[in-house]
Amino acid sequence: MSSSLWEPAPLRRVFVVGVGMTKFVRPGAENSRDYPDLAGEAGDSTCGQRAIYHSLGMTGIPIINVNNNCSTGSTALFMARQLIQGGVAECVLALGFEKMSKGSLGIKVSDLSPLLKHLGVLTSLSLLELSATPSCLLDVCWYAGKEHMENMCMRTKIEHFAKIGWKNHKHSVNNPYSQFQDEYSLDEVMASKKVFDFLTILQCCPTSDGAAAAILASEAFVQKYGLQSKAVEILAQEMMTDLPSSFEEKSVIKMVGFDMSKEAARKCYEKSGLTPNDIDVIELHDCFSTNELLTYEALGLCPEGQGATLVDRGDNTYGGKWVINPSGGLISKGHPLGATGLAQCAELCWQLRGEAGRRQVPGAKVALQHNLGLGGAVVVTLYKMGFPEAASSFRTHQIEAAPTNSASDGFKANLVFKEIEKKLEEEGEQFVKKIGGIFAFKVKDGPGGKEATWVVDVKNGKGSFGNDFISRSTDKFTKAVSWENGGLLYCSPKGLAFNVKEPVNSREQEQMRPGMLKCSA
Repeated sequence: MSSSLWEPAPLRRVFVVGVGMTKFVRPGAENSRDYPDLAGEAGDSTCGQRAIYHSLGMTGIPIINVNNNCSTGSTALFMARQLIQGGVAECVLALGFEKMSKGSLGIKVSDLSPLLKHLGVLTSLSLLELSATPSCLLDVCWYAGKEHMENMCMRTKIEHFAKIGWKNHKHSVNNPYSQFQDEYSLDEVMASKKVFDFLTILQCCPTSDGAAAAILASEAFVQKYGLQSKAVEILAQEMMTDLPSSFEEKSVIKMVGFDMSKEAARKCYEKSGLTPNDIDVIELHDCFSTNELLTYEALGLCPEGQGATLVDRGDNTYGGKWVINPSGGLISKGHPLGATGLAQCAELCWQLRGEAGRRQVPGAKVALQHNLGLGGAVVVTLYKMGFPEAASSFRTHQIEAAPTNSASDGFKANLVFKEIEKKLEEEGEQFVKKIGGIFAFKVKDGPGGKEATWVVDVKNGKGSFGNDFISRSTDKFTKAVSWENGGLLYCSPKGLAFNVKEPVNSREQEQMRPGMLKCSA
């Protein structure tokens, strides 16, 4: 028999063509709903047969129920992708939900539980009596953070973990789906209620109710239904479970998933041909601030032992090398176990499509997702837009300057801004809620070589528009920006906008040197 008969068929490309999620809420809240209700908002269905029957009816389609601890949502995503890659299906809905009990997330251990191995590591390190069970997962994750501090001779400090909590809460302010949307100072994070030693409540994920969903499709399906402008390709995806080193090396850091995260990321980089330097935005499993710092190192964002340095550089937030957990992460967005992995997927798809609103990462082209469950499994996924030209066309086709003379000033671009002004008059309040920014457009090479500047305010009141905005509002920004030659940065006639924003911390203020305008595309 020819050996060619045993060669595997090439795997098909897989795209995320639709995502959705509910707002995450605390368990028992008045607005917490039952499974079918959560399902309907997240994507017409959520958990197994009950939710499918309630929302879609009895269609006879295959339904597979998945349970993989905290990595359940991304495990469903992993399985859905495999079905499409192998040609078994053209379109698959992956979805997840959770209705949780109030209080801390506990570890339930039976005689058959794989978590007995984890408890064995703690016992061998004299961190736990064999007959005792940790009250919740944070005990274990605190030990991992403490080990990192000791390994680094205390160069990793409790302030580094607190800065991660501060950063994630700050990010969540702009996420309407987040369980919490409150901003805190670093001092407030460190002074909040202590949950376990130096880990305070603002550095720990809450228990949550919520749901999320993603629709995956083959390339043929995308082409047939004209979904190219929304299609986010899964470039690489790897699932790993515990390795022998997780337990044999007597390290709590390794026990909580460091090596399996590292290996899953390595395989994704290898298969995609990308490196950490190619990534723009990341959603990772920050069940506690200690885990986020450890994961920086596992994903190869910095050398092992240098997570604190990455935090000090600000390379985990806007203006840094990566934006990590722009959604607010598990710490502030919430952590309904079955939904978390799919909520991460939703956030990254919105980011790559340019649909993330006020939390948009400028120029995001490649995204990484990391979702981990103790006990244990991890899924690492790399994404990018599958048809970037179609996506770019979709974003810009709605407003185009007419190729004829327009207003009295002779600028053809004035037609575009007249249309924007009209929309502001009609729907200004909605744009302010949705966008929340001030945009300046400077057009060069007009009639007779003239220049003109238009400023659109969709941050204040019902919005406003016009050339006279600068003279009325410069005083608002003198604290935040330095004007270059009394004007604004150049924007091309095609409509590249720069969002003027006030600095949010001392590091950002330091970056705004004289003669420069702090802005984001």
